[in-house]
Amino acid sequence: QVQLVESGGGLVQAGGSLRLSCVASGSIVSINAMAWYRQAPGKQRELVAAFTSGDTSNYADSVKGRFTIYRDNAKNTVYLQMNSLKPEDTAVYSCNLEVALATMWGRKTYSYWGQGTQVTVSS
Repeated sequence: QVQLVESGGGLVQAGGSLRLSCVASGSIVSINAMAWYRQAPGKQRELVAAFTSGDTSNYADSVKGRFTIYRDNAKNTVYLQMNSLKPEDTAVYSCNLEVALATMWGRKTYSYWGQGTQVTVSS
């Protein structure tokens, strides 16, 4: 099927930067949507950034101007560049992709999640 592998998390001081990567592999026909979510301890998971249709991207208000989502379609990879990090950005970050696969019943779209990567921002 499809596997998503995330990388790039870690510990950084406030004001620092990190880049997260999410690589999809498998029998992928196309990737229809890409998104990054995060979940901090004791809080609900929230959408951080996403490509919805085409090249249109959306961001949570809390990260606008600091985070950038971008992708490399040839590598089936989505990135999240995080700058000017704040302690409140500390969370487990997960990628979510809507992937089209070729099945015996035709093209089907499925949602896949990465394993999550910890981002910790110290003050």
